Amino acid sequence: MNKFEAEARSVALYWDFENVHAGLCEEKEPGSYSKPDNRFRPQEPLVNVQAVVDFAASFGSIAINRAYCNWQFYGRYRDSLLQNAVELIQLFPPGGAAKNGADIKLCLDATEDIGRFDHIGTVIVVGGDSDFMPVSQKIKAAGRTLIGVGIRKATNRHWAKSCHEFRYYDNLVEVRDEAKTEQDATPPTDDALPPAVMLTVSASSASPAPTQPMHATGEPQELVRRALRLLAEKRADIWVNKGEIWPMVKRLDPTFELNEHGFTSFSGMLKALPDLIEVRKGEHDQQVRLKECG
Repeated sequence: MNKFEAEARSVALYWDFENVHAGLCEEKEPGSYSKPDNRFRPQEPLVNVQAVVDFAASFGSIAINRAYCNWQFYGRYRDSLLQNAVELIQLFPPGGAAKNGADIKLCLDATEDIGRFDHIGTVIVVGGDSDFMPVSQKIKAAGRTLIGVGIRKATNRHWAKSCHEFRYYDNLVEVRDEAKTEQDATPPTDDALPPAVMLTVSASSASPAPTQPMHATGEPQELVRRALRLLAEKRADIWVNKGEIWPMVKRLDPTFELNEHGFTSFSGMLKALPDLIEVRKGEHDQQVRLKECG
């Protein structure tokens, strides 16, 4: 397999959703989730679905995004699950005190999927159980990259060490929250216009992409910020090759269109972000970084 084919391979994302939600409940109040009165009732949303999906997208296009849970109590996650195109697998526990068997079903599906789909290059399992160790051996034996994500206090260390890479959920959410806080804290300037006014051009206009600086408050700026943060974290280098940014932006938001924001090219949009990014010449491509990381 050549380098291009390796980079073009897709991602399979599997969630032991109740495991993650329960871990967050236990962090807030130890022993609370295991009580039947708490477990078998509508659950308040705690899991930041978008943060995990963004992380998964940094490894490639997500081909499978499947979550296993007893969904009758998790309806309040509806919007975030729909927005991220998560396939929901319903699992009923066979008894009041029994597990729903999500880890077993997840392992069977992951093993079957890597056998059926050659295009899957990275498998991401969101959950902290030691029950995932056997499937880690199968995934690695098939030549796929295995990434684990779990709650720090609820993750079995043997499972974590069986992955090629393991990321704690807490860290993923902290990075995303920091980026959002920095964006919200950006002070508006006197000449700032609402993003819709500042970035919109007439559909009949033949003028080139706008050259005035954009203020870091609109959708394009936030997508570029998220893309650069995720790519820099993956590369362990704040400088990111320019050619990697646009595919990452489209993975984060497939609906994003340059012309809707007044641009004819992605390069033109980057040039309009001098307050957000810095560009330098690289060996084979231009390199970009967030100024806030400099």
